[in-house]
Amino acid sequence: MILQFLFAGAVCAISAVRSGVPFLARAKDGQLPQLPLISIIEDDESVRVATQSFVRSLGFAACAFASAEEFLQSPRLHDTSCVIADVQMSGMSGVELQSLLVAQGHRTPVIFITAFHEEHIRARAMNAGAIGFLSKPVNGQILIECLDEALNRRNGG
Repeated sequence: MILQFLFAGAVCAISAVRSGVPFLARAKDGQLPQLPLISIIEDDESVRVATQSFVRSLGFAACAFASAEEFLQSPRLHDTSCVIADVQMSGMSGVELQSLLVAQGHRTPVIFITAFHEEHIRARAMNAGAIGFLSKPVNGQILIECLDEALNRRNGG
């Protein structure tokens, strides 16, 4: 089954079956697995809401935060499967958040989105283990690929 959606002005398609296994396949004990939680950290409300809606349309659970500080104080910090963060925000930047998560021993994959593509910041983020460094408006298909990679990495793949 193919799902279509509109994100950043482009129609994209995604298969509801990944790697030959249905997206919500039952676990061996017959229980549905817990949906991966994607935390979106973005200070621009319109981008935050659009990204959250997009991620939910893919079948993931999604929480949105207006700042890195809000995310760090939330109970979602420990059950987040992947972070999608803006690079430049008031207060703590996305790259500073990534550094703090690594320093605290969190292995949560991070995907960055930015309106200001600066090569030295991209290199720093990628060298620290970021999954992607995407320019706004975000290409939905590339974000899907980054989410797949992030969740595979999170699950030891």
